[in-house]
Amino acid sequence: MTQNKDFKRLVRQRMEKTGESYTTARAQLLLQSRAQSDADYAERSGMSLSSVQKATERSWTDWVELLDAAGAETLPHRDIAKIAGAQDGVSPWWSQQVTVGYERIKGLRDVGQRRGGGYDANKSKTLPVTLTRLYRAFAHKTQRERWLDFEWQLRSSKKDRSLRLDAENGQRVQLYFLEKPEGRDGRPRATVQIQHSGLPSRAAVESTKLEWASRLDALDAFLTD
Repeated sequence: MTQNKDFKRLVRQRMEKTGESYTTARAQLLLQSRAQSDADYAERSGMSLSSVQKATERSWTDWVELLDAAGAETLPHRDIAKIAGAQDGVSPWWSQQVTVGYERIKGLRDVGQRRGGGYDANKSKTLPVTLTRLYRAFAHKTQRERWLDFEWQLRSSKKDRSLRLDAENGQRVQLYFLEKPEGRDGRPRATVQIQHSGLPSRAAVESTKLEWASRLDALDAFLTD
C-alpha cells in the first residue's frame, strides 16, 4: 500500500512539472521504471539487453516477470529452461542462456557458475560453410581430430542441431548448431555455440574461453582451406 501511495505521489509530481494527464504521466514513469529494471537485470545477468531482445523478442524485465509468475525461482535449472524454451521463437541455446541469466539475477549462481557449483565457459563462432559441413567437423571423429587437439568422447547427437562431448575429468561440452542467412558474398553461413561445463573456477573459465577461441580459429582454417 505504501509503495502504491509513493508511486501516485511521483505521478502527481510529474503532472505538475510536465502538464501531462495522469494516464500519460503514469505510463511514462512505468516506462522509466522498466528501463531501469532492464539495465539492472542486464548487469546482474552478464548478458546485454539488446542481445536478449534480438534473440527472444523479450526484455529482461519481461523474462523475469514471466518466470517469476511460473514460480521459477524455486525450480531446478532444467525446469526453468523448459519454461523458457516453450515460448515462441526461443531456440534451445537461448532457453539455456535466459535460464542462466535469470538464475544470476535471482542470486542462484555467480557469473560463469552452474547451479551445482561448477563453472561454465561459453563461446560461439559463425563460419562461411553450410550447417551440415560445420556439424560434421564436430561429429565425425576423424574430422574433429584435424583441428581439435584434445580428446573428447561423443555422448549424444541430434543431426545438424546439437552434440554432447565428454572428457574423463568430468568436463562436458554441449554444442548447438544454427543456420544463418547467406553472407553478402552469397556464401552459406552457420554458427556453433559452445557451452563448456564442469570447470573448477572463474579463472578456468577465462583460460578455457581463450583455448576455444584458438581451436575455433583452427576450425575456420580447416573448413575454409
